Amino acid sequence: MRTVPFISPPLRGGDGGEGEFNNENAGATMIYSETISFSTKGFNDTIDITDRVDAVIKHSKIENGLVTVFCPGSTGAVTTIEYESGVLRDLQKAIEKIVPSNIPYEHDKRWGDGNGFSHVRAALMKPSLTIPLIQGKLTLGTWQQIVFIDFDNRRRERNLLIHIIGE
Repeated sequence: MRTVPFISPPLRGGDGGEGEFNNENAGATMIYSETISFSTKGFNDTIDITDRVDAVIKHSKIENGLVTVFCPGSTGAVTTIEYESGVLRDLQKAIEKIVPSNIPYEHDKRWGDGNGFSHVRAALMKPSLTIPLIQGKLTLGTWQQIVFIDFDNRRRERNLLIHIIGE
């Protein structure tokens, strides 16, 4: 996992400065960003990233706020699901019915890369997810995990931005 942290100075209160976490910053709004990186197989490869997001939260030292997970790319999506093999297969079957991979796409006619279905799937599933953070914990349900889905038609190296704002 490659990380690139960014810590903003407080947006109000104290002058704790970049990266300082002390009582002067209590109640100050802070922003923390970090990139997580990993390899994918494409073709609906679904990766549980919950633990990686939790690790970024711990680095941030932010206790309450919002956590956004964003995929800068047009063939991947971020969502939540119960990360269980049956549900994952059910989701893959549903996605194939909604956006079949074996029909012609205008994108493929223009670019010839055969991944038109990947772009449509990602557009429907969306590139980001925002989750409330309360007392240092994501407010996920018991069986809910954060997942990245790679819809592309080839292996990829992916970089997701984890952006946390809060105090």
